[in-house]
Amino acid sequence: MGKAERHQPVKLITGFIFKEEPILKQAKIILKNKFGVIDYESPVLEFTHTDYYEKEFGAYLKRAFVSFKKLIPPESISRIKIITNRIEERLSHHGRRMVNIDPGYLDLSKLVLATTKDYSHRIYLSEGIYAEVTLYYRDKGFKPFAWTYPDYKTAEYATIFNQIRQIYYEQIR
Repeated sequence: MGKAERHQPVKLITGFIFKEEPILKQAKIILKNKFGVIDYESPVLEFTHTDYYEKEFGAYLKRAFVSFKKLIPPESISRIKIITNRIEERLSHHGRRMVNIDPGYLDLSKLVLATTKDYSHRIYLSEGIYAEVTLYYRDKGFKPFAWTYPDYKTAEYATIFNQIRQIYYEQIR
């Protein structure tokens, strides 16, 4: 029989979809106050992989990622998703979100995203939150699954997550 052991701490990451950069700055300040020092910030990228968010946010959207220095227990991701949903509400204007905040975590073998949407490849965690393994690490890089969002399949994102993975590797060595 296998012996159950606690998982080692993982690297908290957050993705943002937004239109105006001041709202990104505001969201990052709030997240720093909640989760501590940001140790990686991606460049701001154009978000052109889907029009899913255009009705709510408008056209010409942008994407960015951050990671946090303080490692977290993986089971805390559902609580963190609830917190980021509240931050989205707080930053809303006239009932419309100004920023989409997607938390997840990275370890040496995978990138996991938290979501409120159920689907066949997602696992229920708690309080209406599900987890999805979005990317897996093999042959010196992150690889997508059939269900991986189109933007997460890009070489640009793989480079970002490889950089964050290297920071995490240095932390746990």
